[in-house]
Amino acid sequence: MTRTDLQSAGRGVPGTSGSTGAPALPARIGAQRVARRRRLALVAAGCVAIILVVGTIALLLGAAGLSPDRVLLALVGLGDEGDRFVIHRLRVPRILAAIVCGLAFALAGAVFQSVLRNPLASPDILGISGGASLGAVWALLGLGLTGAAVSGFAFAGAIAAAVCIWALAWRQGLHGIRFVLIGVGISYVAASLISWLLARSDVRAAQSALVWTVGSVADIRGDALAWLAVGVAAATVLVALNARSVGVLALGDDHARGLGVRADRTRVILLLAAVALIALATAAAGPIAFVALVAPAIARGLVGDGGAALTASALVGAALTLTADVIGQYALPGVTAPVGIVTGVIGAPYLLWLLATTERRRRA
Repeated sequence: MTRTDLQSAGRGVPGTSGSTGAPALPARIGAQRVARRRRLALVAAGCVAIILVVGTIALLLGAAGLSPDRVLLALVGLGDEGDRFVIHRLRVPRILAAIVCGLAFALAGAVFQSVLRNPLASPDILGISGGASLGAVWALLGLGLTGAAVSGFAFAGAIAAAVCIWALAWRQGLHGIRFVLIGVGISYVAASLISWLLARSDVRAAQSALVWTVGSVADIRGDALAWLAVGVAAATVLVALNARSVGVLALGDDHARGLGVRADRTRVILLLAAVALIALATAAAGPIAFVALVAPAIARGLVGDGGAALTASALVGAALTLTADVIGQYALPGVTAPVGIVTGVIGAPYLLWLLATTERRRRA
């Protein structure tokens, strides 16, 4: 039962304002659940439609200038060999990478925000994405590594940042405010070390490392894309198995225990899954800014649910990231911007708005 259901149930208890009596309570809760499922279905259908439309645009646009019939033939393995190379080796992997990375960032953000009960509890703000960037930049500029080794260091950096935050925040349990504050501190430390590595390196080497500070899905294909998809799928299954507990944890530990949820154990499992999602996505694409922050908020607004809206968040994140990548490629003629730049432009105003509205609500 979600927070919305519990609040509605309280209004239906006899003796309270607006009570219609106990017999009407199950029917009211059932109607609300049906309405919420319909809204979720509409949101899911809308996101899938956006992904299909934007994905089609991404297949058609580009320097190769393929016509729709040539794209269709290449998709089914026919037509010119050059067309098949462009579609199967360049455009389709980029589309899939944007979808998978967007899903991973958004789902992880929804878990963080709900479990820690803080709308600012985003992995890029908490320093987990920053840890991945630091690991990748250090591998490139400090150790001279390339290829898969850089992604490995990025993954290790995200895990190391999460472990540091966890160790410093744990005091007979994991508390949301302490976790967020320590995460912000780790984020600043990671950003400072990245700046130092870039400042002391050669200009050309620093230029190659910049992608690990902004995020891009341009070069994810082949085995890297396959491993990313498998890892994200496994972490998503782990979140799905514990999805019923996410909304309960958002009510607070006392309420969760009263409803039979082992709060600390479930929180650890969910946060581990979310950290794995962020580590995998950042190791592949770099820190795509603000998707983990913005997508869950958009999803909750669309679904109209006070809970976590995990499914809607994942789909919104996939649609948002793919759309941002296409905008970055083709919005301005002659200018190509990595997807992380576009999401940053979208997310920064939202963060300012969120801070302002949170402060107004606190004063009210």
